Amino acid sequence: MGLGRRITAVAIFGVICLSQWLCLANGAGGVHHNATAMNSRRAPQKLRCNMYEGSWVFDDSYPLYDSSKCPHIRKEFDCLKYGRPDKQYLKYRWQPHNCNLPRFDGKSFLKKFKGKQIMFIGDSISLNQWQSLVCMLHSAVPQSTILEQGSEPITNYTFQGYEVSVLVFHSPYLVDIVEEKIGRVLKLDSIKNGATWKNIDILVFNTWLWWYRRGPKQPWDYIQIGNKIVKDMDRMEAFKMALTTWAKWINTEVDLRKTKVLFQGITPQHYHGKEWNEPEVTNCAKETQPLKGSTYPIGLPPASHVLQGVLNKMTKPVHLLNITILSQLRKDAHPSSYNGFKGMDCTHWCVAGLTDTWNELLYNVVTS
Repeated sequence: MGLGRRITAVAIFGVICLSQWLCLANGAGGVHHNATAMNSRRAPQKLRCNMYEGSWVFDDSYPLYDSSKCPHIRKEFDCLKYGRPDKQYLKYRWQPHNCNLPRFDGKSFLKKFKGKQIMFIGDSISLNQWQSLVCMLHSAVPQSTILEQGSEPITNYTFQGYEVSVLVFHSPYLVDIVEEKIGRVLKLDSIKNGATWKNIDILVFNTWLWWYRRGPKQPWDYIQIGNKIVKDMDRMEAFKMALTTWAKWINTEVDLRKTKVLFQGITPQHYHGKEWNEPEVTNCAKETQPLKGSTYPIGLPPASHVLQGVLNKMTKPVHLLNITILSQLRKDAHPSSYNGFKGMDCTHWCVAGLTDTWNELLYNVVTS
């Protein structure tokens, strides 16, 4: 090999990460030929590090905080308080394939977003993530006074001294449910709450958990699309219509120069062991370790494809906080029966736990 080619090879080998979001993956041999370098320059998508593709690794420096010292955790999510005996689920760190996920820095977050508002909008999964972020920030500035304001559907925790407000807005469907003479009507083409959301600095949306709920706990009696009212319809189609209404609202009402918008990926449940090749398992009660590897045996849930399809058609770019696969791998991270209700919960997540990783990813998106 000539001197010029050796220098080129060394230079290419030395450049691994251009930034936390733009990484060059090492090849099997570590050295790339000139042609490879030229091709990578022509196809920059090959250089980009996907923070959502990776695997879980044991890391004894985790969790990021002691949940017993966070006074803001609801009884649904406070697994250690309600007797969970194993703690290994707290010790896993998400490791992207070709780069590292920077550790959450609560003080840096509060300083960077001084005077700003971040709002989680959606169902109880949004509440789950909101609780996590409140604890992560509280642990960084434990002496800071937190001013709690509001009531259903909106709660606001403001960190005094930084004037950073972390809000949650309960809206399971994102679109409206209106009480009318015929009963409660789910309006798939209406978002009146948008007036409350649109001027927030960071918006994190989520919906899915309630779209298949039926019976006494279903919070609506009829569905309306335009002037048409029906008793029921295909729920996946209804979900798609609601997301399309939300997307149109973002496209027309939200100024992305002032507001960062993210949509959280579909959150998995773990009630059926056959999904992870253990057909005899019927819930998450005895799960103490994540799945190995980077893929979930049954693949993405159908709702993920619907969500991605709607996001792809938007005229304004919205970031998909794509936590689906990394959460599918965490069958061990649910409260199971270790919650204040003592019921089997393989839907929500322990705090501290997996939702802290969601917020580490969120932190890197909004600060990059």
